[in-house]
Amino acid sequence: MIKKGIKVKILTGKDKKKEGEIIEIDRSNNRAKVKDLNIVKKHVKTTKEKKGGIVSKENYINISNLAVIDQKTKTTKSTQKGTKK
Repeated sequence: MIKKGIKVKILTGKDKKKEGEIIEIDRSNNRAKVKDLNIVKKHVKTTKEKKGGIVSKENYINISNLAVIDQKTKTTKSTQKGTKK
């Protein structure tokens, strides 16, 4: 089970084999944001309150591409639930 604050390891993508902490979860789309990983550049329009420009921020990662790190043994567990046939 994935929860906010759990340490995870990225299994695929540009941040493969990196570890981080979950900061946000979107259960309806099976996605999670990991702190300081999967950084993207976002172009922000200028408003009265905020200055515009290019902002770096975390983007969502599919939960199937994450593995939970066990704090006691420092091993990883898959986040997908398998089905037996």
